[in-house]
Amino acid sequence: MPKDAAVEEFAGLVRALKARDGRSYEALGRRLSVSASTLHRYCSGATVPEEFAVVDRLALLCGADEKERRALEAAWTEADRTRRRAASPAPMPVPAAPESNPEPSAPEPGPGPAPDPTAPDPSAADPSAPEAPRARPRHGAPAPLLVAAAVALVVLALAAALLGHPTRTASAPAPASTAPGRTAAPLPFTWSIGSQLWEGGCGHTYLVNRAPRAVAPPPVAADSGAWAGTHGAVHGGEALVRITVQGRSPSDAVVLHTLHVRVVDRAAPLPWNAYRMDNGCGGAVTPRHFAVDLDRPRPLARPVDGLDASGAEVRKIPAVSFPYKVTSSDPEELLVSARTAGCDCRWYLELEWSAGGRTGTVRITDGGKPFRTSGTRGRPAYVHDSAEGRWITDSDSGQTG
Repeated sequence: MPKDAAVEEFAGLVRALKARDGRSYEALGRRLSVSASTLHRYCSGATVPEEFAVVDRLALLCGADEKERRALEAAWTEADRTRRRAASPAPMPVPAAPESNPEPSAPEPGPGPAPDPTAPDPSAADPSAPEAPRARPRHGAPAPLLVAAAVALVVLALAAALLGHPTRTASAPAPASTAPGRTAAPLPFTWSIGSQLWEGGCGHTYLVNRAPRAVAPPPVAADSGAWAGTHGAVHGGEALVRITVQGRSPSDAVVLHTLHVRVVDRAAPLPWNAYRMDNGCGGAVTPRHFAVDLDRPRPLARPVDGLDASGAEVRKIPAVSFPYKVTSSDPEELLVSARTAGCDCRWYLELEWSAGGRTGTVRITDGGKPFRTSGTRGRPAYVHDSAEGRWITDSDSGQTG
């Protein structure tokens, strides 16, 4: 991505944090659940993280105080705006409106006898004739256009009275009501998600209902959300969801008890083309990893061993199951890998928690909508040939699933 002053300023702050800590890219990346190469791209300004949570955690690991963290967040915000502007497609030109004619146009002549060429011109002025009175609208008689506008306003008012509230989409349920005069207590923690993640920051498959010539080249991982939105893409075979949970208090811990998987809809896999973002992938770090098989009747989030492949040697990271404790200074990241071969599945997660005598469940969705993952088995698969600048058939297309 092109660098500008905002990106350079942000990258400089990240480099300063890394230099202060003294640990290697590999060691810090392992604590942040990112690969060493991904952390290096943040420090060099080659890419900007899609979310601030990973940068904030780096700041905490490196001992940054509150003032430094606020400055870092402000720098990330400006750099993220640059990234989004670079990733956004150019707006379509809006056709210019035709110039208005201040003079009313003459009415089209209706059917009737042809005019007599010998008859006097009625438009010629006769100085001896009195001036014809101009037609004026009667007082209190509204023009037809005003009548139509008034009727439309009445219809809209009636519709608003019947509905009572703005329309809600089916995928964004209304918040639960509370007793009169009472408000729901705020959660003792904050949470955020990343739903456009790639394995190791480079490997992923999307299903897109377009021919290869109508699909843009693969983006960098940080811009995957904009690319997927522009193409109406659906995760193919696997969806990775990262959940970052952070307590509000440095001393009062929040206990995370379990993570439930809820499938709300199953359909046949999408008959679309599969586009692989990278043919081969680099190192990856996957601690706190949960695997979900969406093809099972009742999918479960199973803790599995992670792998650290960011160095010369691949190491196993033992699985750690619930419960977890989080505070404001000790957040937690959970990585959910939801796979399917036989369905177009819509699903969401529920996180059970307790703190200070309170218990609850948080529904985790993709911006109010269910996450979506579809199998890719048997679908035409493509990889991008950067030398030729086009998508070509993947020789391993039969292995997609």
